[in-house]
Amino acid sequence: MSIEKDREAIDRIDLEILNLLNERARLAISIAHQKREMANEQFAPARERQIFDRLRDHNKGPLPDQAVISIYREIIAVHRTLTRPLRVSYLGPAGTFTHLAARRKFGGLAELRPVDSIAESFAEVEKGAADYGLAPIENSLGGVVPYTLDVLADTTLKICAELYVDIELHLLAKCPLAEVVRVYSMPQPLAQARIWLKTNLPRAELIEVSSTAKAAQVAGPEPGSAAIGTDLAAELYGLNLIAEHIEDQADNRTRFIVVGTHDSPPSGKDKTSIIFAVRHQAGALYRALGVLNEYGINMTLIESRPTRRRPWEYLFYVDFQGHARDPKAEAALAKLAGECLDLRVMGAYPESE
Repeated sequence: MSIEKDREAIDRIDLEILNLLNERARLAISIAHQKREMANEQFAPARERQIFDRLRDHNKGPLPDQAVISIYREIIAVHRTLTRPLRVSYLGPAGTFTHLAARRKFGGLAELRPVDSIAESFAEVEKGAADYGLAPIENSLGGVVPYTLDVLADTTLKICAELYVDIELHLLAKCPLAEVVRVYSMPQPLAQARIWLKTNLPRAELIEVSSTAKAAQVAGPEPGSAAIGTDLAAELYGLNLIAEHIEDQADNRTRFIVVGTHDSPPSGKDKTSIIFAVRHQAGALYRALGVLNEYGINMTLIESRPTRRRPWEYLFYVDFQGHARDPKAEAALAKLAGECLDLRVMGAYPESE
């Protein structure tokens, strides 16, 4: 009888939640119409950050904070698409970690468009065919993605959001583990699951392909074949997860950026990305970075890339904590500009966790 009473209580709560979700949706639609009249961006990362922080502050369990955030991220994404689904271009094909990141950031109802390159993803946004673009920028084990930095240097778009995705590798196949004789994947996943593969499939042939999604596509129809990839790829290409979490290191994460035509207003906990070039003389970079130190600016990333205009000249890409519109950051950027041949703020956006 106690179970039945608890279920009846859950049923009542579900109806209350449903009514509240619809009321929230009506308010979200009203806000969307007002934003359209004011020509404001539909996607508001700073507002999302404030909602998530407030939920964490008030959450008393038993739901863990991350579960609450995951639920609300999907609620916000669904409500955002009630007036018009966002169009998001990403480095394809479908089923990759970039696709997974796009779904996580924009929800299952967004119009997610796979393209063949990061440059094409950004170009879709520049010409208005997509509202936002999403691309990987660095990995905790492999470092930065150089091509993304190069494309950023040539675009007028702004970084407006970021997110981190845990790289969880699974073995996907239509056959049992004992029948696997070959494994397809990109070079990086094959290397990152090297110990597991040596222990569990020591005789299997390892075959490199262009993406984890391609691996799933190829392995699916082949008897005795498996792929290392995402659970999303298994879902999309009709494979089973025959072994989960086969990565050798559990702390492997990739950071993704979202680009659009505007950056994000301050949220209270932000990050700013800049690109600059200094004079080709002794101490120029030291003096430039000294400005950030002088103002107590904490860098989270610094990377150099060739300018591709003149040999042996470089651009420097820097991420630092704080919003470009914060008084301290504004003063630091103004002084830094005096030490640089060129300085561009690539975007300011809520810092992800």
